[in-house]
Amino acid sequence: MRVGFIGLGRMGEGMAERLLAAGHSVTVYNRTATKAANLKGRGATVADTPAGAAAGAEAVVTMLADDAAVEETVFGERGVLAALPQGAVHVSMSTISVALSRRLAEAHAAARQRYVAAPVFGRPQAAHEGKLYVIVSGDAEAARSVEPLFSAMGQRTYAMGDDPTAANLVKLSGNFLIQVVLEGLAEAFALVRKAGVDVHAFREMLISSLFNAPVVHTYSGLVESGKDDVVGFGAPLALKDVRLALTAAEALRVPMPFASTVRDAFVSALARGYENKDMSVLGRVAAENAGLR
Repeated sequence: MRVGFIGLGRMGEGMAERLLAAGHSVTVYNRTATKAANLKGRGATVADTPAGAAAGAEAVVTMLADDAAVEETVFGERGVLAALPQGAVHVSMSTISVALSRRLAEAHAAARQRYVAAPVFGRPQAAHEGKLYVIVSGDAEAARSVEPLFSAMGQRTYAMGDDPTAANLVKLSGNFLIQVVLEGLAEAFALVRKAGVDVHAFREMLISSLFNAPVVHTYSGLVESGKDDVVGFGAPLALKDVRLALTAAEALRVPMPFASTVRDAFVSALARGYENKDMSVLGRVAAENAGLR
C-alpha cells in the first residue's frame, strides 16, 4: 500500500520500519527531521509537511504524543485533512481522547475520507519487532482495507466494533489497568525491601506463581532494577493517559478511585523532577515515600 506515516517517536519509528520491511511504500513526516532522515536510508520517502505525507496515500498513519499534536497535524495548515484523497483512510494509532477521536471521524466523513481508530499496546521493543497488539474500531470495510498494515506492525488485532471511539476507550482502560498494576508493584516492592526481604526472590515468586503475566514480568523487573532512566513510556505521557481515562469516566459518570490514586502518584513523580523518567519511576516514588534510597 501507499502509506503516509506521521510521528517517528519511540513507538512510531519501529512501526514505520515494520511497514517498510513488509514492502509497503512509505512516506514519513516528523517534526524533528533527523528522525525521518534515519528511515530514508531504509527506503522511505521523506515529506516536508503532514500534507506531503498524506497526499496520494491510500492510508495515513498518525502516531503522535497527545491530542494537541494530532489536532495540529490533521487540522492545521498543510495538515492531513486537506491533502488526504477521498476514500483514503486515516489510521489514528495515538492514545488520544474519546472526544478528539469522535471529532476526527466526523471531519473525515465530511471530507469523504475514512477514519479508523487503532491504538496499540506494547513498548518500543515490541514496535521494532512487530509484536504490538492493535485495537481497532470504526468502519468495518475501512478497517479491512488497512489490515495488511496491522499485520505488519502487530501480532494480533482486536476489533471493537463500528463506533470509532470504542478503541480509544479500550486503550485508555487498558493503560489504566497497567498503571494500577505498576502502582501495586511499586508499593509491594517498597514494603518487602524495607523489611530486608530479597527483592529478586520476591519477584521470582510473583512471576512464577501468583502473577505469571507479561505485564507483571515487565514492570516487576523494572521496579526491582530501578532502571527508569531507559524510557520506554515516559511518566508525563502516563499522566496524560490517566487524565484522559478520568475525563472519559466523568463523562460517563463512572467513578474510578484507583485512577485518581495513580494520577496523584504520577503528579508526585513529576513534582520530584522525574519528567524524563520511564513510567516505572513509580517504583522509585514508592520507595522514597517509605524512606528508602
